[in-house]
Amino acid sequence: MKIEKIDHIFFDLDHTLWDFDRNSALAFQLMFDKFKIQISIDHFLSVYQPINLRYWKLYREEKVTKTELRRGRLIETFAVFGIKFPLDTIDALSDDYINFLPLNNYLIKGAKELLEYLMPKYQMHIITNGFREVQNTKLSNANIKHYFNTVTNSEEVGVKKPNPMIFEHAMKVSGADIDKSLMIGDNYEADILGAEYLGIKTICFNYHKEELPKQAIQVSTLNHIKRYL
Repeated sequence: MKIEKIDHIFFDLDHTLWDFDRNSALAFQLMFDKFKIQISIDHFLSVYQPINLRYWKLYREEKVTKTELRRGRLIETFAVFGIKFPLDTIDALSDDYINFLPLNNYLIKGAKELLEYLMPKYQMHIITNGFREVQNTKLSNANIKHYFNTVTNSEEVGVKKPNPMIFEHAMKVSGADIDKSLMIGDNYEADILGAEYLGIKTICFNYHKEELPKQAIQVSTLNHIKRYL
């Protein structure tokens, strides 16, 4: 079933187009090598990832600051391994991780092929909750920035998805009409429910293999999005 009368497509970036998990693991390996941290990366990530997801949910809900997110996710993870670093070391680790993160820019399988397929037909945009100083570098280094007319970042708007204000801002700067727009993202709460609150059509790239409501349009691979557009 095709989704008709769409002029503008808005994408999330991390876990939707940019392979955050793979690139993040490589950034942590560089950080561990620099600080001579003797923990298996796979073991570390198995502990870190759920803690990180919890902190990002708190960050979206304005319950923790950017600094608290960056510090807290590392402090809690290292505590599981019985390691306690001084706060200045935690900040140094966090800064290096953020700096290392866009050095590797693997994309989700099928991302470029999808963007090439969509580019002649639609105007495309990014809406992201990721940190401003990192997201633009990711787009440039991954060589996909040219596909997008606008990039809306939560730090610039002052609110995060699913707050409707960030979607309203994206509509305004892009010149898009709500009834002719589509949001594609991996996070059901932030991307899908946030966009649908304003009446924007959605496709959930179910990267996390979650149980979603039956009415949700969802795909398991980016290539499957072509079925709808």
